[in-house]
Amino acid sequence: MDFRHNLAAVRARIDTACRRVGRDPASVRLLPVSKTKPESSLRMAHAAGCRMLGENKVQEAHRKWEAMQDLTDLHWSVIGHLQTNKARLVARFAAEFQALDSLRLAEALERRLQAEGRSLDVFVQVNTSGEASKYGLAPEDVPAFVHALSAFCLAGTRTDDAGVVFQ
Repeated sequence: MDFRHNLAAVRARIDTACRRVGRDPASVRLLPVSKTKPESSLRMAHAAGCRMLGENKVQEAHRKWEAMQDLTDLHWSVIGHLQTNKARLVARFAAEFQALDSLRLAEALERRLQAEGRSLDVFVQVNTSGEASKYGLAPEDVPAFVHALSAFCLAGTRTDDAGVVFQ
């Protein structure tokens, strides 16, 4: 597998798509997902310039993080639904969590982050399709949810094209 070549091809496709719609390619972030990939593949991704990897299984991400502590500039994004009992692990190692959809989870993350002395970038998950099988807040619930987040000691809030982020 020629990881560098594949990565360059994906980035070229992103650049082309951005130019087609008049968007700055620098505003798009590529997040490779490590799901089911062995540590050797993740090390190739790092060698090719990837400094953030995504993972949807918290225990697997934590195990990979532990095994690759020598790559001090490699960061982890936890993607997908998270049960509150897994907040402890996320607070220990993740740089980012992409699916906040409840104040109960925000509370659990805040408590664990304070215990760890860490911060975390968090994206609010919004269910724009309205499908009952999907996680996330209904779009009309987002403003009140973001307002309620201001009660947490998770620094400030800001909104961008990707969603709501607090850290």
